[in-house]
Amino acid sequence: MSELAIPGMVPARTVAAAAAGDADALARIVDAHQLDMARLSLLVCGDPEMARDAVQAAWVIAWKRMSSVKEPERLRAWLMSVAANEARQMARRRRRFEVDHIDVASAGSSHGDPATRSGHVDLSIALRGLTTDDRTLLALRYVAGFDASEIGRSMGMSASGVRSRLSRLLARLRTELTDD
Repeated sequence: MSELAIPGMVPARTVAAAAAGDADALARIVDAHQLDMARLSLLVCGDPEMARDAVQAAWVIAWKRMSSVKEPERLRAWLMSVAANEARQMARRRRRFEVDHIDVASAGSSHGDPATRSGHVDLSIALRGLTTDDRTLLALRYVAGFDASEIGRSMGMSASGVRSRLSRLLARLRTELTDD
């Protein structure tokens, strides 16, 4: 039976080779996990360019710290946590230096925005209204597929705290998306 039985699962020997500096092994790991890390990063930071930068930074960290992965079957979870942390840090840095732009010509007018005009809130707008940590929590749960204990380890929270916060976040999003 092949070691690569589960889609996205990288054989332990490939992880060990990457940890030893094998660039080809790292390339196989990147092929297996790049898309998931990009999806997660995009949800966390909300900007495609920033998400690409976050994933690139995550791969640099992963390459340097690959030898710290003691359980190869946990590689995906570790990589997703690294990507989430990089995306969260980049989003926080951007927010510190970001200046809001107010279009005076359209202030007070809802003619330009179809979501506002129709009175419905789009999911992407609702997600942008969340904090970076809240988007990270949602991304780890619904993009990475982490359970509460895995999210807790990644974000420094208890599993019950994760479940409680997720419940509040989902209730908030439901309310925002169903308000007419």
